[in-house]
Amino acid sequence: MNHADLVGLLKGGISESGGQWADLGAGEGNFTLALGDLLGPGAHIIAVDRDRGALGVLASRMPNVQVMTADFTKPIGLHDLDGVVMANSLHFVRDKKPVLEAVTRMLKPGGRLIVVEYSTDRGNPWVPHPFSFETWKWLADEAGLVGTALLGSVPSRYFGSMYSAVSRVPSPA
Repeated sequence: MNHADLVGLLKGGISESGGQWADLGAGEGNFTLALGDLLGPGAHIIAVDRDRGALGVLASRMPNVQVMTADFTKPIGLHDLDGVVMANSLHFVRDKKPVLEAVTRMLKPGGRLIVVEYSTDRGNPWVPHPFSFETWKWLADEAGLVGTALLGSVPSRYFGSMYSAVSRVPSPA
């Protein structure tokens, strides 16, 4: 995928510039860069990954991003976020429900969670626990998220294609 593909996968889930967002499982930051392009210079982006070296590469590519060496499957102290991106990261987690519940608590009411994932429910040693969009709708609902919508899809040499989807934390009534 090229940068335009990455931007295209996230674009429909971002309705305004600025705000405070996190990229959980950011790696070297390809999706973080796309997120930065969409949110603009007024945004605060926190890139979270266990790999300190990958975050160093990201910081050299995008000096205005805040990097956090941490495992997003454990408490990391983020809260009141406008949005979270989880691109190719949640498929490493077998038991997604507690992670999704924790991510939901990181978001403010109306906050958005954008996932990017392979379009399959069968994994392999490198992508152990992917989930199709149909499965994502169920997982999002179980985590208390609402308004789940498919944003886009791109071809992939692995598993045929990748999709992106957005879900929201309910706003108070």
